[in-house]
Formats: sequence, structure tokens, C-alpha cells
Amino acid sequence: RQFLENASALGAASLLGLSRPAAAEPPPETTKIRLAEALVACQAPLRMAEELLRAEGFSEIKYVPGTTETGPSMVARGVVDFTQWDVGGVFPLLDEARNLLVLAGIHSGCTELFANERVREIRDLKGKRIAITKKSNGDHIFVSSILAYVGIDPKSDVDWVQGSKLTDSKTLFVEGKADAFMAFEPEPHELRERKIGHVILNTTLDRPWSQYFCCVIAGNSKFVRENPVATKRVLRALLKAADICAREPERAARFMADKGYEKRYEIGLEILKALPYNRWREANPEDTLRFHALRLHEVGMIKSTPQKIITQGTDWRFLNELKEELKV
Repeated sequence: RQFLENASALGAASLLGLSRPAAAEPPPETTKIRLAEALVACQAPLRMAEELLRAEGFSEIKYVPGTTETGPSMVARGVVDFTQWDVGGVFPLLDEARNLLVLAGIHSGCTELFANERVREIRDLKGKRIAITKKSNGDHIFVSSILAYVGIDPKSDVDWVQGSKLTDSKTLFVEGKADAFMAFEPEPHELRERKIGHVILNTTLDRPWSQYFCCVIAGNSKFVRENPVATKRVLRALLKAADICAREPERAARFMADKGYEKRYEIGLEILKALPYNRWREANPEDTLRFHALRLHEVGMIKSTPQKIITQGTDWRFLNELKEELKV
């Protein structure tokens, strides 16, 4: 609470209280919210939103660990109501129309494609081994989109390598059992400290990837349909939390360190400073889904057309309302 009360850039009243439009809204249809647990530092808004969610009228807020399951999968099964997750992870579920709606983008960047000395650029990945957490997980889908963009068929032109645990992809790369892998924060910092590999793509800096969202907010379609007021209030809390990360990264990093989500304050601060958490205000998340869906559809990674993905798997009405309401 002290963190939010001291968040002077936005003003304590606007953070812990409700804006005038929010105060005029009816109460949420439910006071219970379940979120997929944040796993990495770039998901800071998910964790920092807890007090903001209480201010929005939610009295029971539960962060559910995913173990070996992704956040989008948990949302689709109804185990949780919302998740902040990498965009690659939503495509298999959107392709199957499995109870998932993308509601907003949250930020771009946060991943770096690391490679060994055999690989100097993305096109060199043809015929190489790429470590992933699991097929159809976000890293597999995202790297597939990258490969397709440069004319490499992800289904036949590379060798996908995965271990027995989701955390094995970095280990496989470090041990020389893979030529490349997509590193999520804070893995890039750890590899640089150990002087292992080099970066051939930084999605925070390199176009066109830097122009599109890396992480999105997704909700269970049944929950969204039955609880529109609650959905808007949840999204408002998450977007306000993203604003805090953008405006006061030092406070956000200290909060994450004090809570044990990213204990290394300096690394957490570097991550938060690097990521454009205010991107949700400027960019259109539909462009991100269309960009990746086009690549993935062309190479047969998904069956649905980009327009079908957007039509059946998105709901932008809450985001559009909040962009107007939260203008600063």
C-alpha cells in the first residue's frame, strides 16, 4: 500500500481512489478475481495491480501458479479469469477458438533471440537447432513468426529442441545442445553476465518487432461476457499499473524486489526502464495480432486467417473506453 500511496507521478488519489467515470459505474458483478501468477519481471503490472484491484471493488484477489501450464491455457480452461502473457502464447488458443479474448496490449519488447558463434543473423538459423520451452508455447510460436518473416519455414527448415522442463531451453543453449533460443527477462541479463552467446534480435529495439506488442492482456470469454463491469475494472487496474512502471520504474523495481518477485533490484530496474509500458496508450493491439497471424497462417502454423483470429478472439471495447478515460 505504501508503494501506491507514494506513487506521486500519478497522484495517490487517482491510484487508490476511483476516477469519476469509474465512480459512476455500477459495482463489479463479482468481487473475486483470479489471475495467472506473474513469472518474470516484465509482468510487473500484473503484480502491482493488486491494490488497484482492491480500489476497483475486488475483495478476493488470487494469483494462481501455472506450474507447467501457460497463462492463456489457464484462462481458456477457466482456471483463472485473466493473464498478462506473451503474444505468441495466445495464438494456438485463438486458432482453436478456446474461450479466450485478447483485451489489450501492455508493452513491446522484453525478449532477445540469443545465438552461438555459428549464427550471425536470423537467416543463418536455417538448418540449425532452436531450443524452446515446448511446442505451441509462446517462444515456439514467436520464433516461428520471426523465421517466417525472413523466408524460413519453421515446420521444416529448423530443428526444434526441448527439454523435460519448461526451464530447460536456456540450459540447452548454454550446454551447446541448441544454436539459439528466445530469452525472456531476466535471462538476457544472466547470459550477458556469463558472456554466453550473442543477440541476433532484440524485440525492444529492432524493427519491425519493436513496433508490435510482446505482451497482451487476455481474459476468459465467458467471464468477459457475463461480467463486463468487472472486466473493465480489471483492465483499468492493469493499465494503471503499467503507467506506474512507465513513470516511476525505480519505485516499481523496489516494489518487485521487496515482494520477492525480482529480488535483484538493479536488474529489475534495468528491465523496467527498458520496456515501453506506456505503449498501450499509443499502439493498436489489433495490428500486432494481424502481423503475426499473417506470418503464421502463411506457413501453416495456424489454420485461421488473421481476420478470423481478430473477429473471434478479441474485444477492444474496454480498451477504447479506457484510452479516453485515462488520458493524461
